[in-house]
Amino acid sequence: MKQIYKRLLNGACIHSRQWVLLLCAIIFSVSPVFSQTGRTIKGTVTDEKNEPLPGVSVVVAGTTVGVMTDAKGNYSLNVSGESAVLRFTSIGYTSKEVRVGTNSTINVNMLPDAKQLKDVVVIGYGTSSKKDVTGAITSVKAEDFNAGVLTTPAELLQGKVAGLNITKSGDPNKQPATILRGPSTFREGAAQEPFYVIDGVPGASIDLLAPADIESIDVLKDASSTAIYGSRASNGVIIVTTKKSKTGQTRLSYSAYGAMEKVSKNIDMLSADELRKYLADNGVAPLAKPLDDDGSNTNWQDLALKTSYSQNHNLSYGGAGTNSDYGASVNYYKNNGVLKNTDLERTVFKGYINQRFFDDRLKLGLTLTNSVTKKNDVFQTQVLPGILFYLPTVSPYNPDGSYKENLTRTGSGPLNPLSLIDNNFTKTDNNKTLINGIVQVDILKGLRFTLSGSTQKDQNNINSYLNSKSGLAIGANGVANRSAFNSTTNVAEAYLNYDRDFGLHSIKLLGGYSYQQDRTNDGFGVQTQGFSNDNLTYNNLFFSNPTNLSQIQFNQNYISTLRLISYYGRVQYKYNDKYLLQASLREDGSSAFGLDQRHGYFPAVSAGWRIISEKFMESLPVISDLKLRAGYGVSGNSLGFDAFTAQLIYGIPPGGGKFLSNGNITNPIGPVRNDNPGLKWESTSTTNIGLDFGLLNNRLTGSVDYYIKKTSDLIYTYQVSTTQYFYPFFTTNVGRIKNSGIEVVLNAVPVKSQSFTWRTSFNVSHNKNVVESLSNDKFAINFIQTAQLGGKGQSSLSSQIIQPGYAVGTYNLWHYVGKNENGVSTYQKADGSITASQPLSTDQRIAGSAQPKFIYGWSNTFLYKNFDFNFLVRGVTGNKILNGTLASLNNPADSKFQNIPRFTLGESFKDINAYLMSDRFLESGAYLRLDNATLGYTIRPNLKTIKSVRLYLSGNNIFIITNYRGIDPEINIGGLTPGIDNKDFYPKTRTLSVGITASF
Repeated sequence: MKQIYKRLLNGACIHSRQWVLLLCAIIFSVSPVFSQTGRTIKGTVTDEKNEPLPGVSVVVAGTTVGVMTDAKGNYSLNVSGESAVLRFTSIGYTSKEVRVGTNSTINVNMLPDAKQLKDVVVIGYGTSSKKDVTGAITSVKAEDFNAGVLTTPAELLQGKVAGLNITKSGDPNKQPATILRGPSTFREGAAQEPFYVIDGVPGASIDLLAPADIESIDVLKDASSTAIYGSRASNGVIIVTTKKSKTGQTRLSYSAYGAMEKVSKNIDMLSADELRKYLADNGVAPLAKPLDDDGSNTNWQDLALKTSYSQNHNLSYGGAGTNSDYGASVNYYKNNGVLKNTDLERTVFKGYINQRFFDDRLKLGLTLTNSVTKKNDVFQTQVLPGILFYLPTVSPYNPDGSYKENLTRTGSGPLNPLSLIDNNFTKTDNNKTLINGIVQVDILKGLRFTLSGSTQKDQNNINSYLNSKSGLAIGANGVANRSAFNSTTNVAEAYLNYDRDFGLHSIKLLGGYSYQQDRTNDGFGVQTQGFSNDNLTYNNLFFSNPTNLSQIQFNQNYISTLRLISYYGRVQYKYNDKYLLQASLREDGSSAFGLDQRHGYFPAVSAGWRIISEKFMESLPVISDLKLRAGYGVSGNSLGFDAFTAQLIYGIPPGGGKFLSNGNITNPIGPVRNDNPGLKWESTSTTNIGLDFGLLNNRLTGSVDYYIKKTSDLIYTYQVSTTQYFYPFFTTNVGRIKNSGIEVVLNAVPVKSQSFTWRTSFNVSHNKNVVESLSNDKFAINFIQTAQLGGKGQSSLSSQIIQPGYAVGTYNLWHYVGKNENGVSTYQKADGSITASQPLSTDQRIAGSAQPKFIYGWSNTFLYKNFDFNFLVRGVTGNKILNGTLASLNNPADSKFQNIPRFTLGESFKDINAYLMSDRFLESGAYLRLDNATLGYTIRPNLKTIKSVRLYLSGNNIFIITNYRGIDPEINIGGLTPGIDNKDFYPKTRTLSVGITASF
């Protein structure tokens, strides 16, 4: 069998009969036996703590003879003579070679290779040594992740990656906004987010992962790194690698924490007595009794908000032998939000198995992950303003215990907030399943073929009910809405990697094919009303009794099947460990775009010069590492599209109601989207120049990157004439955006001794965003008005503008010039005159930007014997926030039927303009936050059954330094309307958690 196998590997011609003999030999051979003359060498391999080290490869140098150490670190093998040399290798440890000589027992102690553990970077369809990387890539390992209560694994990176801005809400059911190197599209949602790759599966959901199962996260930032993912990579690529068992190891671990969360800050509203006094001091008649004033003093924020208790549990086990590795984990997470009746519960199951055959030349792997998420929510757009605006002078309840309402009251908070919470709800059940299989074959030396296939299913069931007492559905006797939608993504990848060294030359080649099909919106949704009681809520729509057809509504949705077919290749070349070159090309074909533009090409090239390897650097021993990088590439943005984006489709036109046709009630049908055969993906080109350095034997390391990122063919929906088009809106490619900036990262180990170590890391980034154009040769527009915030007389007024020469998120507001002699707010008009009346929209002017000038993060880790302490400080500066919440609340003239903040005590009751969205409420969004601090203690008992137990105490959002007058300055800066705080801001929380991590 050995001879036949060698002939196969040497490329000898093998006939079909020999193939059959070979396969039969493989199938029926239980274990190959190789005769070896000589004597037997035995020994034990231990680690730096003198504990047995299983899974170490022990090979006779220059031969294929070798074994692996067992669970106790023992090995035994035959050698040919005294000149034989044993080579000991293990992942994460420095290899050793020992000459046999006359010894019959050779014991070896192996030390960790810290550089090796941290030097591997995932680059897409492969890995690379960090020193050979030519693009802008940041790698964050598990030990550097953020701690605390996390809604999604993306929050692990907050403050850790230069240029990456993650803004989270206090809402457990809301995903954070993730923006890398500034906004580069006019579209919302997924179109703004980085592209996720999880264990090689492109486009996998980040919610399928438990944070405790993640080994590392690599962030690919420039197009020379991301272009290998083509049309989905213009916002950057985040590659997640999960934990796997190491050869020879068995592991069992359990981690858990319990957390208490409290609202970190409330808006300071007037108490009932303060409101009564304000009205009296301004000569206003007392509130109507008992409807508007029953003598109560109610704090609605205290009643609607609560202390939240959260918990997380993660149990995982795994093992790895010489030919296989396996593992499984289960994670349970429950986050009870601080707003009543809002919470998130998630359970994640994961299992994997990898099996290797034919001396590790064939690998088969299968991974199964399932995430079950349950969300409870309230109608926040009514509840959150209500707890601020509702009068504090009335009690929540009537004497009989029912909620007290005054449905005739006007203003911004006409409904009892507690009634809104308890009489209306939304429940969401989400089930995600990902199955991923992989086949890897080492065909020849350095040549590997990989075939992977995955299917991801995403089932969403969204149900809501407004009961018979709901102020949102008066007289409807209950309104129920049920919807169920399923999305499926199938991906197949096949690619070859070739990796060889030829003297001073090193080359890595990649060539592959990818097929992806997304089927979305496969489901239905219906709303009905008129129930005899509220007992079943939405659970049986059959019992509804609508009085007319208009009370039955069906969700408009289009089942969409979208296909993406791709070919890609990459070459990496290194000469003499000094000169690096990388080039890649990807062709994507997508069914989402016009018939004339379905294929796109995404090239990239980058180069690196390892200056540290040059002879002249030997005279500068203080410099331990120095590398210059430069790259250019093009990536695209096809995220957020469906299969009908470029096609003429029919549906129910906006505002179209049912009508009578031949005695039958029917829906109107007409065009709801124009076709555009020329529609193509947005294209982002990035130029990146970087310098990596190390000083003092790498006690101080860092990098500096400068980039220019230009996005063209921006997709936007323009209003058009119906004399030329079926539908008054047309989706097409127009406009350009430019982002340019600089990123600086510094890592240092200021102190390192036998008992004490201090590691620190600082990153800061600056980005300038500019809209360069909104027009092309066919469509021309001067500006786009956005951010219609509403309010009395302002419902059609925009607060931001997208205009060439300015950033996305530029404010366009009235200019406040102070009070007149009557205490009324005045504003400057376009002609320079001053008015005490509400100005016109033409009187608005540019007033600042929501885009921050600097984003920074500073993390520190201190290790002293068994203690560890780390903290993270992060923040932004140079951005503006429109405090729409304070503007809306600052309405003294309406204080007779809604509450006002303490800020308004300095306003005259006669000021009928105080609430207008002017630059008076445009505030600095700069802040510095002590985001996390964790103190831990690790116990390492001298027991075979317990490896270590770590106990820790952690705090999140410990304090913040800011001049912002709202709840919190960490406002979403993604989308078309960044930096807006407008009445529905879920409160931020301050968290204290206690946890344990145990390894067995």
